[in-house]
Amino acid sequence: MNDKASQVSRARALAAFLVGCTFFVYAFVHRVAPSVMTEDLMRDFAVGGSALGVLSAMYFYAYVALQIPVGMLIDRFGPRRLMSGALLVCACASFGMATSETLLAASISRFLIGGSVAFAFVGTLTLLTFWFDSHRFATYAGILQSAGMLGAMLGQAPLRIAVEALSWRGATIMLAVVGLTLAALAYTLIPRRPVKERSTAANETENAGVGSILKQRRNWLCALVGFGMAAPMLGFAALWAVPWLSTVHGLDQTQSAGIASTVFLGWLAGAPVCGWLSEIIGRRIPVLLAGSLLSLTTFVAILLVDNAYTNTNATILTILFFLNGLGGCTMVICFSVMREYNASNNTAASLGMVNTLVVGSGAVMQPLIGWLLDLRWGETLIDGVRIYTAENYQAAFQVLILANVMAIVCSMLLKETYCQAIDD
Repeated sequence: MNDKASQVSRARALAAFLVGCTFFVYAFVHRVAPSVMTEDLMRDFAVGGSALGVLSAMYFYAYVALQIPVGMLIDRFGPRRLMSGALLVCACASFGMATSETLLAASISRFLIGGSVAFAFVGTLTLLTFWFDSHRFATYAGILQSAGMLGAMLGQAPLRIAVEALSWRGATIMLAVVGLTLAALAYTLIPRRPVKERSTAANETENAGVGSILKQRRNWLCALVGFGMAAPMLGFAALWAVPWLSTVHGLDQTQSAGIASTVFLGWLAGAPVCGWLSEIIGRRIPVLLAGSLLSLTTFVAILLVDNAYTNTNATILTILFFLNGLGGCTMVICFSVMREYNASNNTAASLGMVNTLVVGSGAVMQPLIGWLLDLRWGETLIDGVRIYTAENYQAAFQVLILANVMAIVCSMLLKETYCQAIDD
């Protein structure tokens, strides 16, 4: 920790970071929750893949739209009140979704959930800039990303078990109660930001301007790397992997959720390591390139696994899903690169920009894949749920391959920072 930590104890700073990590866990549970509720939601609201994709993506629409505004608000007002208030809103919206009787009402609630949890990631990264050593930023950011992946795993098989026991509505009410608890913890344990940061925040925010961030080509390249590398996780594992595994590979919902969650396990295991590794070698770009190449090759391999259900194929898929997450998790380096590309008074806003495109991959890919599936759907229905063929999925998932290729190209075009802030 640095000299900013003198205004709070080490234990209080760590407690604040832990609350932020838990908030991000909670955000990711909500993010992936529809993937284990697909049949329930299609049946309750009588919709197909396109509508389900849009319902799920309402979270991302709000999250993406708010990332830069959230960064500016946190730069100006600090994270404590904003993060605790956002959790309160999320709890209310969760209850609203659980009691929704129409697709519109559910969509509005899902939108509010996405908007409220938009404060989790950037808010916690901002806590790091207040009370932790700057040269360990990538490592702590990796730990935070791993926390999100823990949430994604909890939102797969464990949440599916809760859905089977309580129904999707009961499980969502359970999430509302968790949100209320976290709101109280956030308000109690996150300290006020350092005095120096409070006294200069308004002036710095006025002088910073979003324009200075958006006009930089290298910022856009960095954000596009994040978009492409997050696409397989948010567009595939977070929604469509479970129905694909169930329909194409003949697994039940819980088994499918278990295999899909290994993508998040790969992210969880690798994110802190890749941040630490980039700091050890003193370079960011080689780690990004290696990760994006691994992500691409493993995703292509996943699609090539034989459709016949065998224990061997299930094992191969589990390994490939894990390796795909291990490659994709290097995306967390983008946040360190963005921080080193931009002035300190633009910290939260610049991080918000890259997170806009990272989460935007889910907003784009989830409904796009659903639309592509419906485009080729053969009119097959089972218990009111649309059934898509292996060929339908194979064609729809090509957009994820294109996104990953884009990430590789943009990584090659990035300017290396050598883990230092650069001015030119």
